[in-house]
Amino acid sequence: MRVSSEQLIVRRPFDASEYGVLSAAAPSDVIAAAARGRAAQPAWAALPVRERARVLSRLAEVILANRDRVLDTIQDETGKSRLSAFEEVLDAARAVRVFARQAPGLLRPTRRAGAIPVLTKTVEHHVPLGLVGIINPWNYPFNLPASDAAQALLAGNAVILKPDSQTPHCGLLLAELLADAGLPDGLFQVVTGAGSVLGPALVEAVDFLMFTGSTATGKVLAHACAERLIGFSAELGGKNPLLVLADANVPAAVAGTVRGAFANTGQVCVGIERVYVVAEVWDAFVAGLVAAVGELRIGAGHDWSIDVGSLSSAKQLATISAHVDDAVAKGATVLAGGRARPDLGPYFYEPTVLTDVTEEMTLCRDETFGPVVSLYRVADEAEAIARANDSVYGLNASVWSARRGEAVAAQLRAGTVNVNESYAAAWGSHAAPMGGFGESGMGRRHGSQGLLKYTEAQSVAVQRLHPIAPPRGFTNQRYADLMTKAIALLNKVN
Repeated sequence: MRVSSEQLIVRRPFDASEYGVLSAAAPSDVIAAAARGRAAQPAWAALPVRERARVLSRLAEVILANRDRVLDTIQDETGKSRLSAFEEVLDAARAVRVFARQAPGLLRPTRRAGAIPVLTKTVEHHVPLGLVGIINPWNYPFNLPASDAAQALLAGNAVILKPDSQTPHCGLLLAELLADAGLPDGLFQVVTGAGSVLGPALVEAVDFLMFTGSTATGKVLAHACAERLIGFSAELGGKNPLLVLADANVPAAVAGTVRGAFANTGQVCVGIERVYVVAEVWDAFVAGLVAAVGELRIGAGHDWSIDVGSLSSAKQLATISAHVDDAVAKGATVLAGGRARPDLGPYFYEPTVLTDVTEEMTLCRDETFGPVVSLYRVADEAEAIARANDSVYGLNASVWSARRGEAVAAQLRAGTVNVNESYAAAWGSHAAPMGGFGESGMGRRHGSQGLLKYTEAQSVAVQRLHPIAPPRGFTNQRYADLMTKAIALLNKVN
């Protein structure tokens, strides 16, 4: 593939050392990739769904067989801890297998009630869109494109992935593993480079765009897709709440908050940034959380003993430092952390717990996307629900309660809600849809909705014996009178 002369230099966040150098693609390379994908797609779509599913099932096996290589690549491009990187391997291997098992049933032609009983046979089909574009972020550079591409491929499409410029090797490794699993050439291609350069060309080239990233960029891409009248789905930002109710198991809620707020160094779209604690358990919860955060092990490298790794970039470090510094300057109290750690590496920041956060502080409502969580004391369950819902976002939420969890979950405006877990339970339920309310996105990934969005629904109706029209010798009025009685009877019977 011809590429531009511009280089894409990838650096390890652990120490800013050079990890790799790639040639950045140009818009013309996107066009060429689209042509290859469109040439390969018809033969793939013509295969029985079960044959496509066998390839994706093998991908799950290949991912697990290459676990350590995938882990190394993820860590070297993102700086995350090895356990956080393992979440990606675990999620990708399980997700593609679940989707492969679902696909034959979801894509099977389905008989529907026809216009006229007996006389009309109607069947619903799901036709591949053709070419799907995926734009993926740096925080989960392996499992997100693996799961999104799996559903698009199972539906019979070809895929072009545009990974983030910080993490292109993860996308290229996924392409290699798909080839090892038996995916034919041209069906999954990777174009590396800046989104500002490649994004417009990708929107022009594809039939559907799946985007994961910021709300601001999502709005721009949604507008561009609307101009072409192509499908668009997005998982966007979040300011996700966690509620600790009076009957919660406090030690479990503490441990869950630590996972939800500081996994992946806090760089998790569905991670926790706001915690509302009912007054009865406030003191015990706060004391437990501060103690647990103090025990987290922060560091660089591939050692499994590290709990919290590096941030991804200088930009992330600057944003997080600015949010915390602004809050402290305006009266917030730091209960734990609150400092950058240049002694560990260029982009390290301590897991941070704040209280006394008020509306004039940036991090009160803006997404911080780092290892920072704010605690809010509330009078009761009703106040916790109201404050959790007081946000333009609605991606994920968490409720900790012995008896009230599901009832409270039903009142929260979020696409996924976890009871006695922070995010992993809902995210890992791959047969169920995942996505956001409000400015947290549109459309869904995972589940039947995640797969079927990559298809066009087509109804094929076959009329037997007689058309839906006046029989020979009937006046129009006599036909209308007869059909009025027939429809009235049909409505009563069915």
